[in-house]
Amino acid sequence: MSSSPSPFKVCIVLGTRPEAIKLAPVIQAFRGDRRFDTQVILTGQHQEMVAQVMDLFELQGDRNLQIMKPRQTLTDITCGSLQGLEHCFDQVQPQLVIVQGDTTTAFAAGLAAFYRQIPVGHVEAGLRTDNLYSPFPEEANRRLISQIAQLHFAPTPLAVENLQKSDVIGKVHQTGNTVIDALLTVADKKPDCPVAAIANTANFNKALNWDNHRVLLATVHRRENWGEPLGDIAKSFLTLLDEFDDTALLLPLHRNPKVRAPLTEALGQHPRVFLTEPLDYGALIGAMQRCYLLLTDSGGLQEEAPSLGKPVLVLRDTTERPEAIASGTAELVGTDPSVVIPKASILLRDSAAYEHMAHAANPFGDGQASRRIVDISAEFLGQTASVQ
Repeated sequence: MSSSPSPFKVCIVLGTRPEAIKLAPVIQAFRGDRRFDTQVILTGQHQEMVAQVMDLFELQGDRNLQIMKPRQTLTDITCGSLQGLEHCFDQVQPQLVIVQGDTTTAFAAGLAAFYRQIPVGHVEAGLRTDNLYSPFPEEANRRLISQIAQLHFAPTPLAVENLQKSDVIGKVHQTGNTVIDALLTVADKKPDCPVAAIANTANFNKALNWDNHRVLLATVHRRENWGEPLGDIAKSFLTLLDEFDDTALLLPLHRNPKVRAPLTEALGQHPRVFLTEPLDYGALIGAMQRCYLLLTDSGGLQEEAPSLGKPVLVLRDTTERPEAIASGTAELVGTDPSVVIPKASILLRDSAAYEHMAHAANPFGDGQASRRIVDISAEFLGQTASVQ
């Protein structure tokens, strides 16, 4: 009797909440496939927020580098991840390392794998703004990963085209975006969204009544929006609340004090502003399902909100997801109040304009991206093994 072939050894590396969300369905798909022996390595770049996502998807990491420390820099994250991953890869001896997106963890994991001559599979490959410093450092990270990856899992035709123009080494595959896999899984559960405003704000201990207001859901955290742009965003929010007294603002605050402090100071005393701690992923999906409109500088929300029929105004000057703009599900408005306020006002006044954005088709996927990634990886590793 012939024995079954040994499973392929795969390491999936993640460190931030966006990576955890977008890799959760990938991890589930790999771990549910007997062709693979899958190890999940957490760098610890975002410790608590990653733990929330892992719990939601009933997942556990196999190893945790725990690199997080106060006021860590990008250099700290890169060096800590490289050193820790070198040791992990030497122990596990993976045949493929999977990374996601454009974080410093993803870049460091790709580089650590390259130094060990281990093939890299890049989930959400091919996004571009063509501005090296916007978003920073994400645009550089994803470009650097593209140069060392051997499997490029591109979410859209445009991402495929970007990679082909870059003349990358390795095979490019259009898979859809795994964030849609994650979103649909959680949204089907219709999660609750308890809202508890932080202390020292007007609404501390007061519950947000979703039925009494059209809720504007906002998230802000990008480095390029720190400082004056953040002040402009706050001005826009306050003006919209004054002009539309049937609205309320829900803004989960990033933990970084450079974001948290100025937003709390500018918005915390308004009676219809609810500043909260970061929402776990389930609660965030619940908030997206219940809100009227999203104003965000997040990349992931540009992909997710259209699946829930919610228009998105993107508080950035550039986006690596132009498919959302082209399809009409999102609009790039920057941070200037003279642009943000009129654009949001149209959606709050004009039901036809709102419905046009709300019902535009989502270009980012069908919920089957993770399954495609697993099958492509198995084929690649099978071919690699046959020529050794």
